[in-house]
Amino acid sequence: MSDPVRPVPTNLILGFLGVGKTTAILDLLRQKPEGEVWAVLVNEFGEVGIDGAILENEGAVVREIPGGCMCCVAGLPMQIGLNQLIARAKPDRLLIEPTGLGHPSQILDTLTGEHYQDVLKLGPVITLVDPRKLEDPRVLDNVQFRDQVAAADILVANKTDLCTDNQVHAFDQWSARLAPEGRPVYHTHNGHLSVGWLDGTAALPEVSEPHAHHHHQGKTLDIPPSVDENPWQLVTNRGQGHNSIGWRIHPELMLDENAILAMAMDDRLLRFKAVVHTRDGWRVVNVVDGAVTILPGEPRELSQVELISAEALDASEMDQLLRAAAGLTDQD
Repeated sequence: MSDPVRPVPTNLILGFLGVGKTTAILDLLRQKPEGEVWAVLVNEFGEVGIDGAILENEGAVVREIPGGCMCCVAGLPMQIGLNQLIARAKPDRLLIEPTGLGHPSQILDTLTGEHYQDVLKLGPVITLVDPRKLEDPRVLDNVQFRDQVAAADILVANKTDLCTDNQVHAFDQWSARLAPEGRPVYHTHNGHLSVGWLDGTAALPEVSEPHAHHHHQGKTLDIPPSVDENPWQLVTNRGQGHNSIGWRIHPELMLDENAILAMAMDDRLLRFKAVVHTRDGWRVVNVVDGAVTILPGEPRELSQVELISAEALDASEMDQLLRAAAGLTDQD
């Protein structure tokens, strides 16, 4: 007689745009018990899906749902992606990273529904907050941000190393006023979380200190065309008050790293992410709030670039900049 199938321990990692969710998941993956298989379901607002490329480098089995909120269309994109991921990976643990512009309550309704009650064991929801953002009333008034905070079982102030003492103190005062009382609240930086939090244990990481729903309007390429057939693919997405422009590029087209960085530092951008083949090798580039992170990357089947802005940008203008970084002319 075979053993009964045990539900997969599952956690949501939530947070507003640029708070460091992917970095936090990378940190958790590095703490993964040896011999276990962990899977990650990633939903990005943009169409290209760069976070998945970064997470795969840490050995996770990754399934991406690009193009906006995974709860759209009655949750079908998430359910299809989740079912495929579970069947493929047979994971010992599942981490879900929804877009920072999504509504977690609808995702939680799907995960706790009848279809998954014997498949998943939902653990604590962890929400990351950048204390510096609490100074911006547009963030505090944002319905997605409020939903993410309300859904949290554990609230974490991330990037505290970049905050002033007053900003951290303001976070503590703000979080103390939130319901429910007694919810665990921690400080950390560089996305460092305790793996014990995933099971609801109280262990601290070493660095810690004790809707109106808008569907995106973009072209979702669930199975993108081959870059061998179309070596330069431009895709856009618009919704939830934000815009994205993304590229999938044949890896033989090598880009100039300095030109990429110049493009990334455009002050109109909220986020810039890229996994690209440069003339000096593969690079992972991440820019948020003017802070640039560049890491060596592993060779991939294609280069990927994504930028997100609050204001509408001219896609053709940005495309010309990136083509120039690849040494291409308008005729190429």
